[in-house]
Amino acid sequence: MSRMMVMNAELKSTNGILMFLAALSFAYFAKALSGSYMKSTITQLERRFDIPSYLIGIIDGSFEIGNLLVIAFVSYFGAKLHRPKIIAIGCVVMSFGTFLIAMPHFIIGRYKIETSVRQSVNSTNNLSPCPESSPESTRAGCERESGVSMWIYVFLGNVLRGIGETPVQPLGISYIDDYAQSENAALYIGCVQTISVIGPVFGYLLGSLCAKIYVDIGYVDMETVTIAPDDSRWVGAWWLGYLIAGTITLMSAVPFWFLPKSLPMPLDKHDTSCTPEQTRFIKDSPTMEHKFRPEEPANLHQMAKDFLPTLKSLLGNPVYIIYLCVTIVQFNSLIGMVTYKPKYIEQHYGQTASKANFLMGMINIPAVALGMFSGGVIMKRYKLGIMGAAKFAFGTSLLGYFLSLFFLAMGCENSKVAGITVSYTGYEPSLFSDCNSGCLCSRREWDPVCGENGITYASPCLAGCVSATGSGRNTIFNNCRCVALADTQPGNLTAALGQCTSRDGCDRIFPYFLALSVLSSFIISLGGTPGFVLLVRCIKPELKSLALGIHTLATRTLAGIPAPIYFGAIIDTTCLKWGSKMCGGRGACRIYDTSAYRIVYLGLTLGLRTVSFLLCISGFALLKRHVKREEKYALTNGSAELETLRKEENSSVHCEQFIPASDCNPDRETRL
Repeated sequence: MSRMMVMNAELKSTNGILMFLAALSFAYFAKALSGSYMKSTITQLERRFDIPSYLIGIIDGSFEIGNLLVIAFVSYFGAKLHRPKIIAIGCVVMSFGTFLIAMPHFIIGRYKIETSVRQSVNSTNNLSPCPESSPESTRAGCERESGVSMWIYVFLGNVLRGIGETPVQPLGISYIDDYAQSENAALYIGCVQTISVIGPVFGYLLGSLCAKIYVDIGYVDMETVTIAPDDSRWVGAWWLGYLIAGTITLMSAVPFWFLPKSLPMPLDKHDTSCTPEQTRFIKDSPTMEHKFRPEEPANLHQMAKDFLPTLKSLLGNPVYIIYLCVTIVQFNSLIGMVTYKPKYIEQHYGQTASKANFLMGMINIPAVALGMFSGGVIMKRYKLGIMGAAKFAFGTSLLGYFLSLFFLAMGCENSKVAGITVSYTGYEPSLFSDCNSGCLCSRREWDPVCGENGITYASPCLAGCVSATGSGRNTIFNNCRCVALADTQPGNLTAALGQCTSRDGCDRIFPYFLALSVLSSFIISLGGTPGFVLLVRCIKPELKSLALGIHTLATRTLAGIPAPIYFGAIIDTTCLKWGSKMCGGRGACRIYDTSAYRIVYLGLTLGLRTVSFLLCISGFALLKRHVKREEKYALTNGSAELETLRKEENSSVHCEQFIPASDCNPDRETRL
């Protein structure tokens, strides 16, 4: 009978943990999809709201601000309450935040761009490429545009997303680690982490699809849109993806409402050689406090009273502190790099936002997912302990670091833009020259055209064009005095809409960049799961939820919030030409110095990882001492625990589960 009860409990525990694993995986997928979609819309939001990169960094970091507000309390108090329902509430809040991000599209006016292109052949108000008077400095809709900045809604929505996401990781992972068999816990965590990386695949693919669709699709005649997706002023339907992601996130909350607060403890987390009565004694014994977490405290007052002592105990663990320091520095590098990688591909290699997001989703992210899953399999296959996991994570990270150094050599030259990267006459670049002096051109205007000589000009006016034929995207500017070939007299050549895209050398380098990016991402991510398991194994089991919560709090406060901001601010310093807002003032950047962009972006990423490796040296020394201390503790306390069990055995019942009573030898009894 006893054996049957144990088997039923084991089956119930296994089924319950698998259902929870499926629900948690879906929640991870949903939050990862919306988070990666946010990063895929970086350039779209910059252009739509005419804001610089550092401000986009603040918006991106607002997710971590939401986490910061509640994570310590959710991790501690949530661990004592109904964890699945707390996660469900978080998913609902997260979905509302995602819907709020999309709201500005429905309350802001239509997207307007300044252009010299005439809308139709018979139009009576055509704009001349070469105006004889200064353009008007004000616009009719200026008062409306100068109201409350619409990006504030995106900021607040992302804060709500951060608040809602808070309970998913610490409560979900601790629930799995509590009720899964020890040998399966690493694999389950690896599965969840893998799903969380598969989510961005769909997030970036969704971003790629939406970036192809014009922002005001359904509200404007696409024949009147004179810019293409490769134009630096193009804005895709960024809002559409947030509506889809919000719906998926709302759906992920449903399963958690039907899951139990707790599951039967698996056999390998109590002494399987003794009866249930002895198991209950072991669980309640003072000598076993470090092995079992009480199911729930007496009351909320006691929970609050125990919070500070528990936090002090956690922060007194030197291995945990050095782990925090290493991951904070590494997360600064990782978050800054991932946030602006699609933008880097766009600006440095001349790809469209749609293609950059597609490549991130279909090539780079799957390599990360495969690496994280493989790391979990390796942990299970070779039964890596704490030191083994630490060495494996460090080795893969170091190898990936050396591979990443090759990115510095995969550079492209700047696009040839007259007056910005190349000069008109061979002297210092300047937007104005003798060839366009007859026109009163605006220095602030960005309406690029590509001359027959393969050089981009900031506007038809600055190209010295005096007439135009055609309409819409088919407009051709004629008699452009600044466009000249070596064997042609100036003034006889034409210019077409858009920037010149001929960059043969860069096109040859780009496939090698992608291949190296995939390889380095896979190798680095191999250490992701072992590193995460190291976190939960170097602390007491009853501190797991709080440790995960503090870890998430620290990394997002000291990495998730500042990294996108200072990465964006440094990238802004490489801007060569800023756009202008309708009512004046600096808008989004139109063109960057690609060489400087590469140096500051990659240099900052690799520099931070170098610092993390230096911290790892002291971390290994502390971890080695921690392991030796735990082994010594086990040896010195093992005999005392054995004697206690013997006394209980003599006063209550004999071992009868799975083995005869005569087989209850000391070696068997010490495997608690």
